[in-house]
Amino acid sequence: MSKSNPALMLLPDAPSPLYARLTELLRLRILDGTYPPHGRMPSESELCAMFGVSRITVRQALGDLQKAGLIFRIHGKGTFVSRPKAFQNVTALEGFGEAMSRMGYEIINRVDRLHDLPADARVAQKLGLAEGDPVTEIRRVRLLNREPVSLELTWLPAALGERLNRHELVTRDIFLMLENDCGVPLGHADIAMDAVLADEDLMQALQIEEGAPVMHIERLTHAADGRPVDYEHLYFRGDAFQYRFRVDRAPRREGRA
Repeated sequence: MSKSNPALMLLPDAPSPLYARLTELLRLRILDGTYPPHGRMPSESELCAMFGVSRITVRQALGDLQKAGLIFRIHGKGTFVSRPKAFQNVTALEGFGEAMSRMGYEIINRVDRLHDLPADARVAQKLGLAEGDPVTEIRRVRLLNREPVSLELTWLPAALGERLNRHELVTRDIFLMLENDCGVPLGHADIAMDAVLADEDLMQALQIEEGAPVMHIERLTHAADGRPVDYEHLYFRGDAFQYRFRVDRAPRREGRA
């Protein structure tokens, strides 16, 4: 390859093969803000012309950047730079909006559904109700700095749900509404996490490709007196959000290996 190749000139000590040099060069330009978050990357043909490399080389480099979570593709629109992931430290029980607002993010919720319905067997079991008892179901898409980051499905006993105002659900966390509006102090939550692939519903709600990785959180929140009051399924975009934990090692007991 000619020494005039920009990828070679700018990264003479970068690892070979050539696509790895191009990957590193583009990565540095993303990190230094040359290609800003949510900005559109040059097209494959533009990158080929810019760096004098083949389309295969460009595709390999872009593939590595996508695997690293630095870029994402939108079908029919192009390749874009990922925004640095927001994160929530799970060291205390708090709502998503509480955590993100404290970190300076703007949080707005799109309320797609707020209605009462008979509890199915699973929701009833989680909330300690009889199957068919009335519950309030809430469906919200959480927008972080105007971008969809999570889909939230919530079920509460109807006696609590009827006290929640649709308008206030646009800007407030349900946790704060339960405590401040309903007079229900919260105690603890049981949380289970796994990964799922986006189906058509998640694809449309979160504006991601079908089959994209999504973090799924099942959370059952209890009042301070121990009764379950809030059952949720939360779906977070895998490219936009992290849960972070601190785990301390328990003291080792004497006489055990």
